[in-house]
Amino acid sequence: MRRPDRAFGPWLVSPWRRGVVAALAGALPVFAFPAPSWWWFAYVALVPWILLARSAPTGRRAAYDGWLGGFGFLLAVHHWLLPSLHVFLVVIAALLGALWAPWGLLVRRFLAGVPSPGRVGAALLVLPSGWLLVELVRSWQGLGGPWGLLGSSQWQVEPALRLASVGGVWLLSFLVVAVNVAVAVLVSVRESRVPAVAGLVATAAATSVAWVWSPRPDVDGRVRIAVVQPGVVDGSASGDERFAREEALTRELAGRGADLVVWGESSVGFDLADRPDLAHRVAKLSQELGADILVNVDARRSDRPGIYKSSVLVGPHGPTGDRYDKMRLVPFGEYVPARSLLGWATSVGKAAGEDRRRGTEQVVMNVGHGLRIGPMICFETAFPDMGRHLAEDGADVLVAQSSTSTFQHGWAPGQHASLAALRAAETGRSMVHATLTGVSAVYGPGGERIGSWLGTDASGAVVYDVPLGRGVTPYVRFGNWPVQGALLVLAALCVTEGTRTFRPRRTAPERLVPPARTTRGSPARPGR
Repeated sequence: MRRPDRAFGPWLVSPWRRGVVAALAGALPVFAFPAPSWWWFAYVALVPWILLARSAPTGRRAAYDGWLGGFGFLLAVHHWLLPSLHVFLVVIAALLGALWAPWGLLVRRFLAGVPSPGRVGAALLVLPSGWLLVELVRSWQGLGGPWGLLGSSQWQVEPALRLASVGGVWLLSFLVVAVNVAVAVLVSVRESRVPAVAGLVATAAATSVAWVWSPRPDVDGRVRIAVVQPGVVDGSASGDERFAREEALTRELAGRGADLVVWGESSVGFDLADRPDLAHRVAKLSQELGADILVNVDARRSDRPGIYKSSVLVGPHGPTGDRYDKMRLVPFGEYVPARSLLGWATSVGKAAGEDRRRGTEQVVMNVGHGLRIGPMICFETAFPDMGRHLAEDGADVLVAQSSTSTFQHGWAPGQHASLAALRAAETGRSMVHATLTGVSAVYGPGGERIGSWLGTDASGAVVYDVPLGRGVTPYVRFGNWPVQGALLVLAALCVTEGTRTFRPRRTAPERLVPPARTTRGSPARPGR
C-alpha cells in the first residue's frame, strides 16, 4: 500500500506546497454562496480538503491541513472585507483557521488508510459534529459571528429550507458535511464503498423523513409592506441628500395601501430628538400614507452618552416610543475588540474610530393593522437565535434594516440578503430585508422569495404582499438541538478515546524456562 503522504503524488511531499493546496481546498466552498450560488457544489466542495487531511503522514500534518484549510475558507468567505481590513483580515483568518486543526485530526483518525465499516459509520457522525462545533465557536459575536455557515449555502433549495424549520441552519451544515464525508470515502477507498453508500442512503432517508414530517407554516392573511431603497448617495452632504431622496420615494407610495414602510440601516443620520424637524417630516409622511414608518437612526443619542444604531418607529404623531438598539455589533466595523490592544487596526483599515454602544434586549413592535414586527439590524440577521427569539416573543413578521454600501460591488450584498430566507424558514415568519443600496429582498414564511430583489443598481420604493405565517416551527420550539446532539457525539468520543488511552494493559504471563542442563544431562545447580 502506498504511503499516505504519497496519495496525491510526490509534489505534495513539500510542506509548503501541501499548505498551499490545503488553503485552496478550504476555499472551495465559497462558490456555493452568492454571488455564484452553486448550492449543489456544497455537497462535494469539502472532498479535496478531506482527502488531503486523511492522507497526512502524521497527526501533526493533519492538524496543519485542517488549520490551513480553515484559513483558506475564512479568507474566501470574507474576501469582500479586504478593502476595509487589508492585512488584518489575513491575521484574523490565520488565527480563527486554527479552529479547524482538531477537525483535520479527526479526519485522519477516522478515514486514514482503509477505514473499517465501523470507522466510516462513526466518521459520518463525528466529522459533521466536529464541523458544527467549529461553526458554533466562531459564531460568537466577538469572533466575527456566524457569517458563511456552510448550511446557509442552501438558502434557495426548497427541501433544505423545510429542514431548516426543523433544525435551523445547523442541521443543514451537519447534512452537507456528512454527504461530503461519504463522497470522499466513495472516491478514495474502494474497500469502504459499501458503508459509504449505506451512509448516503441513511442520510437521504433521514432527510426525507424530516422533510415529510416537518409541518408547513400556516398562512393567515397578508399585509402590504413597502421597502424604500434610496441607492448610492455620495458627497459631504450625503446624510441630508439621502433623507430627501427617501422622503421623495416614500411619498410615491401614497394610495398604494401600505401597512408599513421600512427604510434601510442608517437611513437617518441624526437623533430625532435633536432634530424635531426631521421627526416632523417623517410623521407627515406617515400621516399621508396612513402607515407607520420604520426608520433607522445612526447617531449620538441625546438622552444618554454614545452612538447607537436604532430601529425607530414613527407614526402620524411622531416617534411612537418603540425603539430597538442594535445588540450585536460588527467587530472592527462598529467597535474594536480590546481597543487598547488592537486600536492600531484603525490605521491599516476602515475600523471604527469610536465604538458604538450596545442595546440590551430585543423588541417586538406593534405597528397597527394587527401587525407585530421583530426588527433586526444588518449583521444580526446572520444569528439564527435572534430571529427565533423574536418569533417566540410574538413577532408576525421579521424585519431587517441593512446597509452594505461599503461592499457595493462585491459578493456581500447578495449573500447578506440570502440569509433572510433561512431566518424566515427557521421561524415560519416572513422576513423583509431592507437596505440603503441593495440587495433588498422579501421572503415568505417557508423561505420562498416574494417578488423580485432590488439590486445594487436600483433606487426605488416597492410594495410587497407579505403572507403572515402562524404556528411554531420545530426549530423555534426546540432550538439548536443539532448543535447539542453534536456536542453529545463529541463528548462520547472523548470518553471512548480516554477509556482506550488509560485502559490498563495486560502483561504477558511469565514464561517458565526449564533449568539448564550440564553436559552430563543433570540439572545445573547455581551456586555450587
